[in-house]
Amino acid sequence: MAAAAALARLAAAFLLLTAQVACEYGMVHVVPETGGPRGKDYCILYNPQWAHLPHDLSKASLLQVQDWTASVLCSPSSLPAKGFTNQLPMVARGNCTFYEKVRLAQGSGARGLLIVSKEALVPPGGNKTQYDEIGIPVALLSHRDMLDIFQTFGQAVRAALYAPKEPMLDYNMVIIFIMAVGTVALGGYWAGSRDVRKRYVKHKRDDGPAKQEDEAVDVTPAMIGVFVVTCCSMLVLLYHFYDQLVYAIIGIFCLASSTGLYSCLSPLVQRLPFCKCRVPDNSLPYFHKRPQVLTLLLALLCVAVSVVWGVFRNEDQWAWILQDALGIAFCLYTLKTIRLPTFKACTLLLLVLFIYDVFFVFITPFLTKSGNSIMVEVATGPSDSATHEKLPMVLKVPRLNTSPLALCDRPFSLLGFGDILVPGLLVAYCHRFDIQVQSSRVYFVACTIAYGIGLLVTFMALALMQRGQPALLYLVPCTLVTSCALALWRRELGVFWTGSGFVKDLPQAAWAPASADGPQPRPDSDTAPSQQPRAEEPAPSPRPAEQSPEPAAPEETGHAAPLQEPESSAGLAPEPTGLPGPSA
Repeated sequence: MAAAAALARLAAAFLLLTAQVACEYGMVHVVPETGGPRGKDYCILYNPQWAHLPHDLSKASLLQVQDWTASVLCSPSSLPAKGFTNQLPMVARGNCTFYEKVRLAQGSGARGLLIVSKEALVPPGGNKTQYDEIGIPVALLSHRDMLDIFQTFGQAVRAALYAPKEPMLDYNMVIIFIMAVGTVALGGYWAGSRDVRKRYVKHKRDDGPAKQEDEAVDVTPAMIGVFVVTCCSMLVLLYHFYDQLVYAIIGIFCLASSTGLYSCLSPLVQRLPFCKCRVPDNSLPYFHKRPQVLTLLLALLCVAVSVVWGVFRNEDQWAWILQDALGIAFCLYTLKTIRLPTFKACTLLLLVLFIYDVFFVFITPFLTKSGNSIMVEVATGPSDSATHEKLPMVLKVPRLNTSPLALCDRPFSLLGFGDILVPGLLVAYCHRFDIQVQSSRVYFVACTIAYGIGLLVTFMALALMQRGQPALLYLVPCTLVTSCALALWRRELGVFWTGSGFVKDLPQAAWAPASADGPQPRPDSDTAPSQQPRAEEPAPSPRPAEQSPEPAAPEETGHAAPLQEPESSAGLAPEPTGLPGPSA
């Protein structure tokens, strides 16, 4: 029974998909009846199948607005005694169909109909016969805009309905493209280079500042499962309890972004040739390590930037610049810290999040009462939210066109952090693999270009469909197929898939290893203990600076050291030339 009900619901969803009514955003231009302030535009949602609206305001007729919102206009008794001759009535939504309302309005002489809604705006639909019968436009206006109209202009107003054309793409897409591709490229390059540098540091057993950097976290299949379940749960909770959880997300973003900003700027500050002074000796926590004063000032600056954004986050004129800067720093920090060890793990993560993104954008509209996508609703903020807060986990750039429809559609173009981080982890893996197999960064460049192409395809789909798109639907196939095809063409798919190129810490050629039973090292080599010393020459004593801090083997002197080395290194990789080992 449950399966049959699920199939019936799915069939109904597909029927709804094929029977979607056409809807477009338009504008109602309101002016006072007798002079006064300048006119103002308000957003409306209309169905062009009832009647088309002119694209130019100069071609639209100014009509007297009749406030009839005390009535829902569902019966002839609801009509005024004098009718709506050459007027534009406003009526309340509810109790009957859109067709019944507009039929009564048209029969009483109205030139159009505005239906005021306290709920989310939905397209006013009907059937083909009803569309042919009606010859006046009908549109939905939000209750909040209706109140603003009468508070601003008074009760005597005139209005004109029109639908200006909007360009398919906005120039802000170029800015988002540059930020996204630049973040992926820089983050992937930084993560790969940092990973290889840490391998050298590990071999040298360096206890300096480089070793004290944050360790990278290898992602396992279990972690991927937990992560996806957490994302799904958090998204559903935000959809149902948005006003209660949005401030927690804002606080987490402030903390994480300030940490990411410090992580990005700290390497640059440490290279400055001045202000190397440190905190005086003290017993305070953390400060007893005597950090540099410059790093403390940098930490305060990063926290201050995050706090300033948190206080002024709703200032649409400039706060988006701080949000994007903090968001890019957060993405770079995450790409540096999170590491996918194999292409198999990359494929698993990207495919699972691919399904997750498509489900919450395209499938959830058929499962919610409002018919809205859970992903889009949460990313842009619910229309009925009491706080009117927006989630900060996106890059946002304001629209650069001057179309009045910016009031209706979202005034910002958005790109979620997940659309940067998920493909960016694959780009970082490709860069590490490039360095490991010495392939002149061919994987890194190809995957970065594929990401850019996938993002362009996303923008094209957004322009053609005029609705929010799951970017991973286009980014995942582009990056995965490109990386896999390149590995297959180079005949490295096996090691690329399993990450077996990372089993060895470093390429053998770079270290010039000396084997106990292999060829003898060069005469000028510093590894005298690995050679057979002459009887009249004593074995060189170990230098204190090269002693290993790990008690791997007891220190030997004289002729005993070379005799013990074959036993201690049997079955293991030979020690690199010039590095401290157990028989220094």
